[in-house]
Amino acid sequence: MYKETYPKTFPKGFLWGGATAANQVEGAWNIDGKGMSTAEVVQKADDRRQMSMSDVTQETLQVALADTTVERYPKRRGIDFYHHYKEDIALFAEMGFKVYRFSIAWSRIFPKGEDQVPNEAGLVFYDHVLAELEKYDIKPLVTLSHYEMPIALTQKYNGWAGRETIAAFNRFTETVFNRYKKQVPYWLTFNEINTGTWGFHETGAIDKGLSEKEQLQIRYQALHHQFVASAIATKQLREIDSTAKIGSMLARMQTYPATPNPKDVRAAQLADEKNLFFTDVQARGEYPEYMNRFFHENDIVIQMAEDDQAILLANLVDFISFSYYMTNVTAHNQVGDGAGNMAVGGRNPYLKESDWGWQIDPVGLRISLNTMWDRYRKPLFIVENGLGALDKLENGQVHDQYRIDYLRQHIEQMKESIKDGVDLLGYTMWGPIDLISFSTSEMSKRYGFIYVDQDDNGEGTLKRIKKDSFEWYQQVIKTNGEQL
Repeated sequence: MYKETYPKTFPKGFLWGGATAANQVEGAWNIDGKGMSTAEVVQKADDRRQMSMSDVTQETLQVALADTTVERYPKRRGIDFYHHYKEDIALFAEMGFKVYRFSIAWSRIFPKGEDQVPNEAGLVFYDHVLAELEKYDIKPLVTLSHYEMPIALTQKYNGWAGRETIAAFNRFTETVFNRYKKQVPYWLTFNEINTGTWGFHETGAIDKGLSEKEQLQIRYQALHHQFVASAIATKQLREIDSTAKIGSMLARMQTYPATPNPKDVRAAQLADEKNLFFTDVQARGEYPEYMNRFFHENDIVIQMAEDDQAILLANLVDFISFSYYMTNVTAHNQVGDGAGNMAVGGRNPYLKESDWGWQIDPVGLRISLNTMWDRYRKPLFIVENGLGALDKLENGQVHDQYRIDYLRQHIEQMKESIKDGVDLLGYTMWGPIDLISFSTSEMSKRYGFIYVDQDDNGEGTLKRIKKDSFEWYQQVIKTNGEQL
């Protein structure tokens, strides 16, 4: 006789928490031996819906290197987590965080990328961060490369376009694995690795002004080097700390066909495959045939060392993590892009959008979870999801019911996916504390449960203020997702 055995709700030990990136929160960009990173040469966008993260040329790089101020480069100042980490982690603990995802700034450990000796002051900073997390029994989830690398490697090798960067990265990974072994149970290699197809911010390779064909060649070659470096890091971790787990990280771009026209359905399927290609390589260990066809049809030749494919196949990730903010609509004859939706795609008339034009689709999260679970049968981890909004501080308070509504709707769909049988490890919402926007370098694009008193010009006291959503998330965690 059939008996219901499927899970009904979030499992015991589900990892609730939040996520940040070093280059968006730490500040302290030029002290204690830190070198300049690629994130710190990207200028603030002129327009709220304009992306600036890959707009770096040799000319703008030279301007940035000569400029020792923070005005045009807000990621240099962040929110001064470097000096506020104890206060901020205490607030995370007050919310009840089970896990905190943060990144280690490579240029804080190896300022030039290839230094023979790591910067001890940088290692000590993360010693302190990890000690503070242990104090509150918050598990660390550490990203090794979150949209930054030492700018010196861009100057010397054009970032990840040069194969030499693999060795530099794996010297860094071996160093931090040895330093923090038994302290970090979960690691990620590259943040949203698929966005390397957009250029500099993720690859560290300057390719502005080249033809589309030349850009594709450079970007996919750079990504291949990252695949290899990630696999080597996976091998290193298993040899250094066999108790820790390591995962891949994807910016999930679930795609819907614009119509039932089979041509649109096929176009959407192809767009989805090109998004999942990255986890195919890291979770299955080989380049899928549909991408080999894409490379052939676009005259892209991936240069591989003799043992690259064996390295990829032998070092698969333990789990798959991803960010989820939106879905896209694809047509076979599509022209233009999503005008703020962060990816090529049409607008969906059934969805509302955020202040930055990102379309809000909670059900799409369930679709993504189920799709990825069916495809890989590996544990999944949602490591970014959140709402960037124009919060208003009035009488010392921020009433952000819109954020509560957004998160509630997405968490409800997570619960439905768990009922569907998805093995979901945890949820680290993006930006539990306000930070500098990745895409536009604004402060006014706020995600957090905690308001930071700083404006787009860097003015303010940096005081931390709890928003209404702070207590709401506190209850979500306390009831393990039952009280939404």
